[in-house]
Amino acid sequence: MSTQLQLAEAVREACLRAAVQAYEDAGISGLCGEGRWEMAVQALRRLDLQPVVDAFQRATGQGL
Repeated sequence: MSTQLQLAEAVREACLRAAVQAYEDAGISGLCGEGRWEMAVQALRRLDLQPVVDAFQRATGQGL
């Protein structure tokens, strides 16, 4: 697998984790399905990807 594809997979995983966590948290807070979805989208928009890139670079020893 290419380095670019590995990074893309790491970013996708981080996005999925953030969206699912926000969706679940919103449900616990009592939001309806639409509100839960809005919170998940908001989590994706505010997700800081720099830590994902930094961790990827440390793990692979490659700069981008």
